[in-house]
Amino acid sequence: MSVCHSEFIDALLDPQKPVPNGLASRNGGTAKRFAVYRNKFAVSLTEALEAQFPVIRKLVGDEFFKAMAGVYLRRHPPESPILSKFGNRMPEFLSDFEPVEHLPYLPDVARLETLIRESFYSKDSSSISNETLRSLRPADFLESRIIIAPSARTIQSRFPIFGIWRANARGEGNPTNRPEEALVARRQFDPELYLLPDGGCEFMRLLASGHRVSEAADLAAARRPDFKLDQILALVLSSGAATELEPIKHNSGERTLKCG
Repeated sequence: MSVCHSEFIDALLDPQKPVPNGLASRNGGTAKRFAVYRNKFAVSLTEALEAQFPVIRKLVGDEFFKAMAGVYLRRHPPESPILSKFGNRMPEFLSDFEPVEHLPYLPDVARLETLIRESFYSKDSSSISNETLRSLRPADFLESRIIIAPSARTIQSRFPIFGIWRANARGEGNPTNRPEEALVARRQFDPELYLLPDGGCEFMRLLASGHRVSEAADLAAARRPDFKLDQILALVLSSGAATELEPIKHNSGERTLKCG
């Protein structure tokens, strides 16, 4: 008798379920062997979540996180053989997980940690060189398009997610109770987290959609009165979030300045 795949997965994730029909061992002891395998499987998935969400783990405590991971893996079993994607549904899980409803910022912190992981595994790219920036007149730069790096991610929250992450991941500072925007970018190997000025997410979204620097700045400033172009540009260019410039068209045709 063959074992149904869904029945096997259900039994693997739920210790209350019996050994699947059709599963047998030549030496007997099927139930014991399956229990050992089931435990190792759950432990490996829990360890993966612990590695993916260290700040969430610190905020709720080790014991609670392990228990919560057991609920998560039963609700959202792995959908891909790539283990780094296993925690992708943690933000939505936390939004509906009643035991943490008194911590409403947890879903956004989980989103931030997910973005950091995505940035780590994203395609490598080079930053715009200082030589390239110096070769453009300010007016030409403002009429250029900035190509956003594959590793760049932004998040906007009504909670101080940057401060919460920094306090728990780095032990630096205390969160201030206010909305925050953050940028995740990677110049080399490890992603870094940056606090964006007001309107930073909107500005970067506009750049990513193809708007020129001046257009994106005007639109962002119209929506966010406190928007400061010099601050956000300095951060975008220094963080590695920008990988190319597409300048205005000249008589010889439009050219693309690659990264140095």
